[in-house]
Amino acid sequence: MIYRPIVLDEEIKFSKKKFIVSKTDLTGKIIFINKNFAEISGYSEEELIGEPHNALRHPDMPRAVFFIVWQSLLAGNPVSGVIKNLAKDGRYYWVIADFEAKRDMNGHIVALTAFRRSAPQDVVDTVEDIYSTMYAIEQKHGIEQSLAYLESFLDEKNLTYPKFIEELTRSKGMLEILLNSFKRMLR
Repeated sequence: MIYRPIVLDEEIKFSKKKFIVSKTDLTGKIIFINKNFAEISGYSEEELIGEPHNALRHPDMPRAVFFIVWQSLLAGNPVSGVIKNLAKDGRYYWVIADFEAKRDMNGHIVALTAFRRSAPQDVVDTVEDIYSTMYAIEQKHGIEQSLAYLESFLDEKNLTYPKFIEELTRSKGMLEILLNSFKRMLR
């Protein structure tokens, strides 16, 4: 079991060129991580394999975001999100995560894969306010009200969650080409 560190108010910044990859089973237990994941999180492969991925969730993250991600993935739909993770030493790091379901020869979902890259500061600034409001709502009124708040926020912008994240995190130029190339290599 992963020890939950004392949370520090210190961010880990890492290169936009580093991609973090992990794969989980359908219960959320980690079955694969790449070298960058280990390096940035501070955990070794041995420490993480078999552990629930949510052990890395930063306590500031609203559960509603993960509810949306899991709902989309288990329906077989790719989804993206902006996530704040907790490293082994208590520091945090922000990522843009692109999640997708992996299927077997019969079309059954057998694993879930996440490709992550460093989140730019403007993206973090945008979601931090939304997430802190969602988190506060969750603490007082539960996940359903947090989801209702997010839905109301998105309705005002005439966006769905996937479209909001897509517009917020849209890669520019060469970075998008590199990410797509990296994803194809791992398929």
